[in-house]
Amino acid sequence: MNPHRPGRTALAPALLTVTALLALSACGTSEADSGTGAASTVTVRIPDPGNSGVLAVGKKDGSLDKALGKAGAKVEWTGSAGPFAPAAQAMNADQLDFATGSITSGVTSLAQRPGFKFFTAVDPDATGEGILVRNGSGIDSVAGLVGKKVAVNQGGTGEYLLLKALAKAGIPADQVERVYLRPDQTAAVFNAGKVDAWAVWATYAVAEIGSGKAHFVADGAAIGSDNYSLNAVRTGFADKHPEIVKALYQYLHDASVREKKDPAAYLNVFTDVGPTAVSGKALEAQTAIIAKGGTVDPIGPEDIERFEAVAAFYAEQKVTKGQVDVAAHLLDIEKLT
Repeated sequence: MNPHRPGRTALAPALLTVTALLALSACGTSEADSGTGAASTVTVRIPDPGNSGVLAVGKKDGSLDKALGKAGAKVEWTGSAGPFAPAAQAMNADQLDFATGSITSGVTSLAQRPGFKFFTAVDPDATGEGILVRNGSGIDSVAGLVGKKVAVNQGGTGEYLLLKALAKAGIPADQVERVYLRPDQTAAVFNAGKVDAWAVWATYAVAEIGSGKAHFVADGAAIGSDNYSLNAVRTGFADKHPEIVKALYQYLHDASVREKKDPAAYLNVFTDVGPTAVSGKALEAQTAIIAKGGTVDPIGPEDIERFEAVAAFYAEQKVTKGQVDVAAHLLDIEKLT
């Protein structure tokens, strides 16, 4: 988080992510809940992190297993990093213990009888998310989106960013056509000109910006985004193994501090070639985004106010049927024992 912010105090009770979870090999009850005895090692099921980030480094060098081993746990990498919605479903079905997502996708997932709680927050990304347009599109402001087609992921970050941008500009949402697409399917549609813009976050934006063919017409700062990144843990796991959740938090916090200081060390972790690698201007863009970003910290009162603002906005925009009670699904990491 921003080191210059006032001291943060985590609140009592009241996410890096997953795509192909239907084919998870570890289904049903995890070893974590099997009741095999205190001496046994607890398995923590975490989405495979891919080629970048603190979890990728933790997987490669074994540092995450080493950190969790002190709390009697080990990692089972399962599924793959992707949108939060399927990860939330997997946690609800006891097929996953941990995942990362945004407060925007978190709010819609919390509206579905959630079996998970959030326990950390990373400040909204002011520079890596926004409304992407192709160079030469003629769209030079949010107002230029009127009558256009904009690709968004339904109920997640993309839809939030578009609706938030339109609201700030005083433009009725129905004056822009939302095209609902999975983010991993959108680049081809966007580059083929089948949509006029793409509301998107850094995971997908850096490749487009790095190509030199697209830019943000409005980024997170201009939009006034409250789109925090959050880490979630399955409720049953947290109830049974709070010490492991606390160890996982500490690892993520410490590693995120190091990542912010040396972003390049957390990119192209396993390979610097192929579709998962970043290079050239995309690498420069991603490095700058990480350096300007936040760190993994406990959830404080000021964060919850902004979470609630997102939930209220979603209810107002009829993305959810009513306002979701986010605070009921938060853990105070500093009070876990």
